[in-house]
Amino acid sequence: MNTYIGIDLGTSGAKFLLVAADGTILAENTQTYPVSYPQSGWSEQNPEDWYAAALCGLKELLAEQDKSAVKGISFGGQMHGLVALDAQDNVIRPAILWNDGRTEEETKYLNEVVGKDKLSAWTGNIAFAGFTAPKLLWMKAHEPENFKKIAKIMLPKDYLAYRLSGAFCTDLSDAGGMLLLDVAHRRWSPEMLKVTAMSEAQLPKLHESYEVVGMLKPEIADMLGLKDVRIIAGAGDNAAAAVGTGVVGEGGCNISLGTSGTLFVSSAGYNEDKVNALHSFCHADGGWHLMGCILSAASCNAWWSDRILQTQDYANEQAGLEEKLGKNDVYFLPYLMGERSPHNDVTARGAFIGMRPDTARGEMTLAVLEGVAFALRDCLEAAKRNGAAIARTKLCGGGAKSPLWRKIVANVMDLPVEIPQTEQGPAFGAAMLAMVGCGEYKSVQEAASAIVRVKETVYPDAETAARYEARYRHFTNLYPALKGLF
Repeated sequence: MNTYIGIDLGTSGAKFLLVAADGTILAENTQTYPVSYPQSGWSEQNPEDWYAAALCGLKELLAEQDKSAVKGISFGGQMHGLVALDAQDNVIRPAILWNDGRTEEETKYLNEVVGKDKLSAWTGNIAFAGFTAPKLLWMKAHEPENFKKIAKIMLPKDYLAYRLSGAFCTDLSDAGGMLLLDVAHRRWSPEMLKVTAMSEAQLPKLHESYEVVGMLKPEIADMLGLKDVRIIAGAGDNAAAAVGTGVVGEGGCNISLGTSGTLFVSSAGYNEDKVNALHSFCHADGGWHLMGCILSAASCNAWWSDRILQTQDYANEQAGLEEKLGKNDVYFLPYLMGERSPHNDVTARGAFIGMRPDTARGEMTLAVLEGVAFALRDCLEAAKRNGAAIARTKLCGGGAKSPLWRKIVANVMDLPVEIPQTEQGPAFGAAMLAMVGCGEYKSVQEAASAIVRVKETVYPDAETAARYEARYRHFTNLYPALKGLF
């Protein structure tokens, strides 16, 4: 049976999966690399670390496998990061990541001077601090010598594709997050190229996520013991995760509890976000999607448990809290890295509210999980205001491993929550895209129908959902009340 490799290029590390054509996972491993925070609110990585991790990960993945069966490699990757190369293909400066908050002024310029109406007409989106276009404007203003050196810009996963195949390319789902793409027409926006002083020659060639962009370089193939392996464009991490959970076509929904959190609604047609709270991007299946992104999700629980409580026994910290669902007096605002959807505020910060003398760590732990769910509910409400009709949702990401968090999400959203049989996030979706690119399946929808299965459905409880509805209404008042303090 043919096999396919999916690589999830994440923020803290890269995950590698070897997947058979029927969806069976044959091997996996994770390679980690550092994140640099050179100034408060900044977040950077060295692209060379990604490539080194890729070579190590692929070697380990294939060590005891039938290498002759491998037909394709594809990617899911952290979105929005700016990777800039000079004319000699040297990385000009460390990549500026998706959760970097340095572009407050550039984002304000785009939204207030260029104007949200023009941005929406040109790209389908307004500017958010994490997007790539504001990063280019920051680089132009603060590092003009580096800006002048730019011969190519690309996104993180596309740097891997470039190093592995030599193809200077990106896919439409990831490109949508640059604020340089005309999402409705699936092409680069000439207006945004003028705004950012970029030329189309400096931008990668656009592909659908399932299209072949090249072949694995012979010298790398020889080193790994591979032959005639196709490189497939891949997708932004959230689009790849949606493919991996079967959220394709019209009306699908996926919630991801990863480092960041997302609510992802797939559609067959283009929908511009009319409330300026969500992202309107191309989907990896050839369609489109609306997406809300909160910058801190499972990372909030990691911060609370690891740094504050100084424990990594998450299950023990959550034990016994189920009886308190919907009854907690404590609220948590999960804006540790600022916030994107729906507030678009890089200055927002986390906060606990409602503590009393008898408040214990359990209530605060529960508040962290609930606060993330409430922030995602904000995204759900924005999707509804854009006309989305959502009857149920898939749930993935590291936080989805928590039975308690699953119940919280089901009741806060008041939706049935489906847990996929295989929960491997973007790497699994990337492997599926490789299958489509290599002809194993005719379409992404066909691959999803054949491979994706649901192992468990968590249903909301009417009384608990009603209590959470009341608490969510209180939650929506907290950010406006505290905004001036941030």
